[in-house]
Amino acid sequence: MAHGRIRAKLKRSSLYTFGCIRPPVDSTDEPHQFRGPGFSRHVCCNQPHLHQKKPLKYRKNYISTTKYNIITFLPKALFEQFRRVANVYFLLAACLSFTPVSPFSPYSMMAPLAFVIGLSMAKEAVENWHRFMQDMKVNMRKVRVHNGDGVFSLKPWMNLRVGDVVKVEKDQFFPADLLLLSSSYEDGICYVETMNLDGETNLKVKRSLETTLSLDDDFMFKDFKATIKCEDPNPNLYTFVGNLEFERQLYPLDPSHILLRDSKLRNTGHVYGVVIFSGHDSKVMQNATKSPSKRSTIEKQMDKIIYVLFTLLVLISLISSTGFALKAKKEMRRWWYLWTPDEHKIYDPDNASLSGFYHWITALILYGYLIPISLYVSIELVKVLQAVFINHDLNMYDEETGTPAQARTSNLNEELGMVDTILSDKTGTLTCNQMDFLKCSIAGVPYGIQSSEVELAAANQMAMDLEGHDGHFARSSGQNGSEIELEVIKGSKDSLRKVIKGFSFDDDRLMNGNWAHEANPDVILFFRVLALCHTAIPEFNEENDSYSYEAESPDEGAFLVAAREFGFEFCRRTQSSIFVREKNPSSQEFVEREFKLLNLLDFTSKRKRMSVIVQDETGQILLLCKGADSIIFERLSKNGRRFEAATTKHLNDYGEAGLRTLALAYKKLEESEYKSWNEDFIKAKTAIGGDREAMLERVSDMMEKDLILVGATAVEDKLQQGVPQCIDKLAQAGLKIWVLTGDKMETAINIGFACSLLRQGMKQICISTNVDTLNQDSKEAVKEKIEIQIANASQMIKLEKDPHAAFALIIDGKTLTYALEEDLKREFLNLAVDCASVICCRVSPKQKAMVTRLMKEGTGKTTLAIGDGANDVGMIQEADIGVGISGVEGMQAVMASDFDIAQFRFLERLLVVHGHWCYKRIAQMMCYFFYKNIAFGLTLFYFEAFTGFSGHSVYDDWYMLLFNVLLTSLPVIALGVFEQDVSSEICLQFPALYQQGPKNLFFDWYRILGWMGNGLYCSLIVFFLNIIIFYYQAFRAGGQTADMTALGTAMFTCVIYAVNCQIALTMSHFTWIQHILIGFSIIAWYAFLILYGMLPPEYSGNAHGIFLEALAPAPLFWLTTILVTVACNLPYMAHISFQRSFSPMDHHVIQEIKYYKKDVEDQHMWTRERSKARQETKIGFSARVDAKIRHFRQMLQKKSSALSPRVALAATRT
Repeated sequence: MAHGRIRAKLKRSSLYTFGCIRPPVDSTDEPHQFRGPGFSRHVCCNQPHLHQKKPLKYRKNYISTTKYNIITFLPKALFEQFRRVANVYFLLAACLSFTPVSPFSPYSMMAPLAFVIGLSMAKEAVENWHRFMQDMKVNMRKVRVHNGDGVFSLKPWMNLRVGDVVKVEKDQFFPADLLLLSSSYEDGICYVETMNLDGETNLKVKRSLETTLSLDDDFMFKDFKATIKCEDPNPNLYTFVGNLEFERQLYPLDPSHILLRDSKLRNTGHVYGVVIFSGHDSKVMQNATKSPSKRSTIEKQMDKIIYVLFTLLVLISLISSTGFALKAKKEMRRWWYLWTPDEHKIYDPDNASLSGFYHWITALILYGYLIPISLYVSIELVKVLQAVFINHDLNMYDEETGTPAQARTSNLNEELGMVDTILSDKTGTLTCNQMDFLKCSIAGVPYGIQSSEVELAAANQMAMDLEGHDGHFARSSGQNGSEIELEVIKGSKDSLRKVIKGFSFDDDRLMNGNWAHEANPDVILFFRVLALCHTAIPEFNEENDSYSYEAESPDEGAFLVAAREFGFEFCRRTQSSIFVREKNPSSQEFVEREFKLLNLLDFTSKRKRMSVIVQDETGQILLLCKGADSIIFERLSKNGRRFEAATTKHLNDYGEAGLRTLALAYKKLEESEYKSWNEDFIKAKTAIGGDREAMLERVSDMMEKDLILVGATAVEDKLQQGVPQCIDKLAQAGLKIWVLTGDKMETAINIGFACSLLRQGMKQICISTNVDTLNQDSKEAVKEKIEIQIANASQMIKLEKDPHAAFALIIDGKTLTYALEEDLKREFLNLAVDCASVICCRVSPKQKAMVTRLMKEGTGKTTLAIGDGANDVGMIQEADIGVGISGVEGMQAVMASDFDIAQFRFLERLLVVHGHWCYKRIAQMMCYFFYKNIAFGLTLFYFEAFTGFSGHSVYDDWYMLLFNVLLTSLPVIALGVFEQDVSSEICLQFPALYQQGPKNLFFDWYRILGWMGNGLYCSLIVFFLNIIIFYYQAFRAGGQTADMTALGTAMFTCVIYAVNCQIALTMSHFTWIQHILIGFSIIAWYAFLILYGMLPPEYSGNAHGIFLEALAPAPLFWLTTILVTVACNLPYMAHISFQRSFSPMDHHVIQEIKYYKKDVEDQHMWTRERSKARQETKIGFSARVDAKIRHFRQMLQKKSSALSPRVALAATRT
């Protein structure tokens, strides 16, 4: 607690030059003048009861991301169901079933429709309930709220109201948009992490108004009252305009006073704030969009197939009605013996046209089996079961957090197998926001022998690839081993070393005080720059007897941990001094040294550097500077460039390894020189006016020049576990990966290198516009410059002749604003699609959604967005598939997503395994459904035509009702749930198999029409073979011929056998479940026939005893069943035999290799096939390895060509 009080007494604002400055006491800002609409918000602070009635009644703090609520569920869910054209048709058919023209009873039409729609709506309700429960997890978070009389108590977030005063403690999220009143620091400063909003990892400094600083304890709010007038709710995260009226004075408010919902309080004990915007009025929720209704590509295509089938239905109904009208007009009068009482004039030879119309409606209902109503309910059931398997996949279970993968909606399972482009957030998605000090360069000497994750992954891939190149490199390098060697990579796992968070450095030359033996004295200065150039606060940890640090950024924390481990431990800070405990290399004892802090020139994204001016115990004044190498190198003096060339080489090596780099420099100052400069600096710091920051920048530049280079650091921005491997596998699967981040361009580029989206040799196209251009030029001029940059980049790609050349597009948010406008977005999209990787930096949540929409609509291909923060919600909802990372940074992304996983690496299995399986399962299932319904439905048409267009069915009503419900439904569900063309291990070993989905090889029109043609052929065989066999001869021993019931039962039996044998031929993966379900479907048919035939004739009608007495004893019935089944499936067997023999698909080859166990007997061949199966890619560490292998080949060719003339000359001399 003592350390907390000391920290609270620090006036943090005195440390900052640019980031957080209070104006001088004699300068007062004028209150904002509100004019026009958009500024009607009126907040009564500490008086929430006034906001319970209009006109001051605002939204509650309750949030909802659900698709439905109690009121809207019924109308919206019904609308969703009747967006499906088949359901509209069956609703009309069910209504017509109550009329005399229907060939079926009303219950047989209404029951299936009600069952299908009811089941689908129940599934929607369950999924919506799960979303509601996750919303409630957020709504029920607790925060301390002022209840009156200076007492604060815990309340759920959802019960907060505008005007409430809340107390938020360290590491808690802000429950609403708050006005900061005071903090645990004396001067009202607090640190805020906005990673959940904009993806930036560095902490933001917020400050309260000076007039509210006295509100620093609970009891101070007993009589607190104030009024805020400000802008209305809007989605802009970076602006705020308002006035605070307190004690009869008006004070202007700006964004530095506002704490946004879903950002987190860091490095600050607590803050007090008042709620301004609550719930859906908060800025982060204003950036969110309503939960969209998403439909998969296959489901949309299925609607087109339904239209085709409906057209076919109308066509054959017209043929049937025309035939009936002609029969009625010309021949019905002669059929007087068939006449029955006809009150509705359905069979009226005097009005054949009207009778034909009635018959057309009858035919539309009769042939309705062409359109499979059970397809929808079967797909719903299959998708739910697929989702259960996704949820229970142990390979996507994160043991550290205990979080499984979750399919929050099952509507998009098959869409997972059709993704073309992945749009990913960076912070929290690719990275885990942890920096590790890994390597450094001091005075031109590189230190650090550990390898980054990227180097390790690339080395493993290279070793694997070289094994699959027929030993070519092994033989070649054996001859000239000294010339070409593969670098030896040292792993980062060392069981003997103690694991230190933020420090993975390993090099005995610097550890344990060995740095004292290094020749160059700059080593000490290097460590002092790390220990002194920062704004962090130390906290003593009694458990491990060392200091931990609360820093503005993870980089800064890693530097301090590194300095501590090297023996330069930052231990204390006051307003004017920094204390460092330095370890004596010889005695191993610590000596505490005081450095007076004279000035701090803090880091900004524009400056890209940070400096401190300190005075050591000898009185020497030093400027210590760290920053981007490009910025530091241009400020070096002539004498300070001694190590520039060597350091530049090391920086390039570190960048290739995916590490984040900074250059370190120093400058010795004379006291007179410093005093003269400091006078100018104080004048600039206390200046009033708009040019104040420019003056500060100018004065700082005067000091930060003529520097002496000390060295460079390389920290690893720790990627989430398995990210490089996952990206590489996805790239091999043919997927494009874009990164959309709110972080700075330099940070995004470093991460691009770290996860191998960028690599050395890749040509970077940076589309940007500097701030000065934006301020000085008109909008049209800026757009013209951006258009020229895009055109030049596109031309450069077109003119590139190297087939292995790779381009990366990098663009910032301000430029993207123009690039996304209507007249530029098409050119921007074309350029982006031509590039191997795309990185968009400093983008807002809205821009993320706009880029996603542009990619989705502009290319027409399936997009997947993945993120973990509230700033990713718009992107996740806009994409065809949204995936949320259920990390530690809130649940907004998860609640808006379609699928959620614990880590990015699980995306590999979600897409390459489950996506591939689900796509093929659903595609084959749908094709089979259309096949069997056409095979069955067209037999009705043939029979009706054969019987003079009578309008009667050859099948009993119960046969038709059970066909889709029981007799053919279970095997197709087994196909949709359990089918695997290859195992999950093979999917991961052969990622190129995934491309079958994006290319839509299993649900294109060629395959759909092929299956429809198969159904047509099957229907013809079933009908005409049965007619030929049963029509002209007796089939029973007693000489009886077949009646309509016997013929219909025999035909139906053939259909059941044919379609069930067909699905058995379609399946690649059999378990006992498939065997049982296919066998059950056939046995169930016979069981039904026996039981139905045993019912009294008033229930079973003409089917009484049909099987046991008529069909079973007749050998002709059994022979016909076998003959028809074989004839129906013979063409399909011939087709697959021909295809596997002469034009096999990728999975056919793999199935054959596995069947003959060639993968076990010939490992070399298996490795070679795996290497071939990768999609050619220009991103991922495989692309980096391929580039190195090409480089080795070129070196070998040069070596060979250089040796050839010598060999020839030696032979000549001989």
